[in-house]
Amino acid sequence: MTHMDNMGPHGSLKFLTLLVALIPELLFLGAGVQLQDNGYDGLLVAINPQVSEDQNLIPNIKEMITEASFYLFNATKRRVFFRNVKILIPVTWKANNYSKVKQELYEKANVRVTDRYGAHGDDPYTLQYRGCGEEGKYIHFTSNFLLNDDLIAGYGPRGRVFVHEWAHLRWGVFDEYNDEKPFYINGQNQIKVTRCSSDIAGIFVCEKGPCPQENCIISKLFKEGCMFIYNSTQNSTASIMFMQSLSSVVEFCNARTHNQEAPNLQNQMCSLRSAWDVITDSADFNHSFPMNGTELPPPPVFSLVQAGDKVVCLVLDVSSKMAEADRLLQLQQAAEFYLMHIVEILTFVGIVSFNSKGEIRAQLHQINSDDDRKLLVSHLPMTVSAEAETSICSGLKKGFEVVEKLNGKAYGSVMILVTSGDDEHVGNCLLTVLSSGSTIHSIALGSSVVENLEELSHHTGGLKFFVPDNSNSNSMIDAFSRISSGTGDIYQHFQLQSTGENVKPHHQLKDAVAVDNSVGNDTTFLVTWQTSGPPEILLLDPNGRKYYTNNFATNPSLQTACLCVPGTAEPGLWTYTLNNTHHSRQALKVTVTSRASSSARPPATVEAFVERDSTRFPHPVMIYANVRKGIYPILNATVTAIIEPEAADPVALDLFDNGAGADIIKNDGIYSRYFFSFAANGRYSLKVHVSHSPSLSGLAYSIPGSRAMYVPGYIANGNIQMNTPRKSAGRSEEEQKWGFSRISSGGSFSVLGVPAGPHPDVFPPCKITDLHAVKVEEEVTLSWTAPGEDYDQGQAISYEIRISKHLQNIQDDFNNAILVNTSKLNPQKAGTKEVFTFSPKFFTNGPDHQPDGETQESHRIYVAIRAIDRSSLKSAVSNIAQASLFIPPYSAPILARDNLILKGVLTAVGSIGIICLTIVITHCILNRKNRADKEKNGTKLI
Repeated sequence: MTHMDNMGPHGSLKFLTLLVALIPELLFLGAGVQLQDNGYDGLLVAINPQVSEDQNLIPNIKEMITEASFYLFNATKRRVFFRNVKILIPVTWKANNYSKVKQELYEKANVRVTDRYGAHGDDPYTLQYRGCGEEGKYIHFTSNFLLNDDLIAGYGPRGRVFVHEWAHLRWGVFDEYNDEKPFYINGQNQIKVTRCSSDIAGIFVCEKGPCPQENCIISKLFKEGCMFIYNSTQNSTASIMFMQSLSSVVEFCNARTHNQEAPNLQNQMCSLRSAWDVITDSADFNHSFPMNGTELPPPPVFSLVQAGDKVVCLVLDVSSKMAEADRLLQLQQAAEFYLMHIVEILTFVGIVSFNSKGEIRAQLHQINSDDDRKLLVSHLPMTVSAEAETSICSGLKKGFEVVEKLNGKAYGSVMILVTSGDDEHVGNCLLTVLSSGSTIHSIALGSSVVENLEELSHHTGGLKFFVPDNSNSNSMIDAFSRISSGTGDIYQHFQLQSTGENVKPHHQLKDAVAVDNSVGNDTTFLVTWQTSGPPEILLLDPNGRKYYTNNFATNPSLQTACLCVPGTAEPGLWTYTLNNTHHSRQALKVTVTSRASSSARPPATVEAFVERDSTRFPHPVMIYANVRKGIYPILNATVTAIIEPEAADPVALDLFDNGAGADIIKNDGIYSRYFFSFAANGRYSLKVHVSHSPSLSGLAYSIPGSRAMYVPGYIANGNIQMNTPRKSAGRSEEEQKWGFSRISSGGSFSVLGVPAGPHPDVFPPCKITDLHAVKVEEEVTLSWTAPGEDYDQGQAISYEIRISKHLQNIQDDFNNAILVNTSKLNPQKAGTKEVFTFSPKFFTNGPDHQPDGETQESHRIYVAIRAIDRSSLKSAVSNIAQASLFIPPYSAPILARDNLILKGVLTAVGSIGIICLTIVITHCILNRKNRADKEKNGTKLI
């Protein structure tokens, strides 16, 4: 044992602190984008492997981000810019002296470039799954957007578009336009166009050219064929979140320019706050100050990196603790499955084991055939040592020694670390791990694993898993199945089924799994058991073909049986029955995996994750599942999270995509829920099961949420100049005869501070985030999704609704706003749609303090709500909704052009009408007199 190993945890911590002070940049490895001295470091742009190589793509990415850096610097008042940017080149492109990757992966990129087009063609968009002021997941560009200069007319310069999307991603602000509600009635009873700021000017255009506004409004609805076209030259400088394409727009809407009345996502999600208000509240702005002087920052420095050979080393604990609770057997079963079916062909794989010392069991061996896979399996540890002590650092150092033999360094390699040890000295090798360029995926077994094991994964961008000592848990295989190359390759394997059950003697485990037509290649059924001899297995494909135990390849020593379906598996429902022929109860488990059947048909995917890796009671954990097919969200899926604590029964929790509770945006394909049923302190394992019925419509052909606006045209020098219509992707409306099934491990999270015994209710109802208000005649109708007694579960006891004619009152002092009588409003079960109607005239005539500076009479009310549970715990105040108030009888809303012009036109039309009427009457009188004279003269002649 080295001197460093003898330092103990406190000495190790001091040593680590000293080195971090000397080499702070090491902590940024794998840590994502960091802001230092006003500059962003670590921005990662990744190109999908399916994007064809194009010599112009990389220069255009560089040009876009360079332009964005200067534009962002000025828009943030000299606050931030992009300093260092990495571009990850796909392995499908030819090598060109690019630097070798360290811990960069496509799946961890902040910006993704693909050839996948949405219903809105090349619209850049940002995947936002959290609330106002919270970071998003990634920015998406199509390669055509980056290469086709004709699109600049509609979207504006690419650098400006990048800043629009960066504000979504980094600061959690939202779009200020609304395609579905292009106009609204403001507080002065005028029809306004949805925009920010309100100073941006333009005209209405009908099918045949410019037209009056009144020609575009029919019963307060926008007439089909009408649109509002903006002037290409403007005086307004805001806003980037509305129309970044305008040359005059150089800043975000602030408190002075923000249009609080516009029915856009920014107002809905951020309770009518301006984008600049949200941005300046961010951690970036709280920890930085504007740069002095007048000089611009330096342009970004770009690094081009490309993955080389895939290199994986299994680092496996063989201490005596691995003999407990079948840990070694579970490890052997999962590792065999990984080596035989999951790890990609051509990958170099090595194996290391460790207790107090590390041992190399297999040097790197490239997988070219099944024989190579079997050879590696033969090197898996079969027994544990008598020694209980573990040295994780010793195991990792042996792992680095193995992988460095290939190219001299561990850059781009992957370590899969599996341990049940309580090694307190794991921090001793943290800096070695950080500087290695390797990614560490950690799998903790049992409840005695050292607390800070996950730091190794956290700082290298690896995944973290936990396997409880539960005999029917399949978490070990789920963890190995989740670990993939992370390259964005469509041909990665997908887990379709994962289940386990303690089965009584001569009883059966029966179930079925849907194999859809987007997968089917390399389909594998794995069965594992606890005792000697496999169970009786019967597997039926959708056509009724039967597979029996003798059709499976069995490994008695590892207690596994595996069937690889030849060719492409028949789509449909595969059913299986496992009969426990043993004389005692045993855990039987089934895992099903498959790969894509065709590159032309992207499979449904699920990514499960939590908002943060750890929490402290009573704060809940927010669980997410991103369910998509290509870039399209999948709707109407049944999504269930399975949470396994260290020493308690698993908890099943349904996740929803309903835009309420933990779910921020409805129908965006991200299913969410609060989890707070904590059994005890410690680690929790998470996996998500997704199923979809073929009878339900499942695919959304639009990308909801946050994307840059494509401008249809401009008014330039009085002329209408229309842009080329957006390209829309063709929809594949093929009939779905089969549902689909997917499983994905969401890793692990930890909880601290859970009381040992019973505790009082500390969980309030969750915040209502989807409150809407609509004026119907003399009443206002509110609608929202019911929260629960505890967050989004159960049933609250009452609601508190307050209104004000002044936004500031309800924003800053909700408790003193006017209270609405809700005595007849009884909350329904969480997730139910609530509707409540009241007459505002009974409330708005009372006292309502008018904030300083507000002098104009408003015909709007602002409404907010909160829920109360049985313990009198109150939710946070909801988003603020607004409604237009009294419209005088028999009068239509005044159109938003100049009111005086409209009156002048009406006066002129009236005057002309009177003159015409006078002429007509005079003409009629004269004609009648002439006819009378003729009749008189005619009588005399007779």
